[in-house]
Amino acid sequence: MTSASSVQPVRRGRASAAGTSVEKAMRILEALAVPDGPHRLMDVAERAAVPRSTAYRVLATLTAEGFAENCGDGRYGVGGRLSGLGARIVSVMSAGAGPALRRLQEGAGGNTVHLAVRVGDHAVYLHKVDSDKPYEMRSRVGNQLMLHCTAIGKAILAHLPAAEVHAVMASAGMPARTPATITDLPALHAELAAIRERGYAVDNEENEATVRCLGAAILDRAGRPRGGVSISTVTFAVDRAELLGYAPLLMTTVQGMTELV
Repeated sequence: MTSASSVQPVRRGRASAAGTSVEKAMRILEALAVPDGPHRLMDVAERAAVPRSTAYRVLATLTAEGFAENCGDGRYGVGGRLSGLGARIVSVMSAGAGPALRRLQEGAGGNTVHLAVRVGDHAVYLHKVDSDKPYEMRSRVGNQLMLHCTAIGKAILAHLPAAEVHAVMASAGMPARTPATITDLPALHAELAAIRERGYAVDNEENEATVRCLGAAILDRAGRPRGGVSISTVTFAVDRAELLGYAPLLMTTVQGMTELV
């Protein structure tokens, strides 16, 4: 079994297709937004897969423009301008997705529906439509979720290049949340290939015991995954076959959200 700690981030060279100045700045912004900041310069550079000198120059510009903040001791955090922009995006995206998510919840047997967006090595819930059942999911808007063991997370990973999946797992790790969690990188890649083939992901009690979820990625116009939507159920009330029956409706829902991202 390949441990997460043994996986090393893949560095991109100057000639890489992902090596333009704008793309490097975008990756640095994503690295800044990873929870538990402020972050050391070396950590930002590693997550963004850029040389430390490049990260330093870009961060100096972002700091001058208010998108980053120099917190001292070689650490950088999210600046006020980026926080304000993020809040506006969250508001617009959540409001725009609301009606579609409510329709999905009604069509999916009244089970809980979530919308999340990728933030660095994780995803964050932006919107939740609660179940009309006598039980509820413990998830909350603002909660962070890991990518390797959740339906939304695996759906996002399935649409990323293998090298980027490699780097994300090296940074975030692949801890076993339950006995069913995939903690082996080759096994994860096999799972992601199956997800790409069928168009949706299943979290089969991989993140939380008794909770089974169906998820699909929200892709932007370039085909990059920006987030995802999931239907969450409990295993003692909804069996796997019933949950999978909601896949066509889920996929139709996320396909209609391209304009939001």
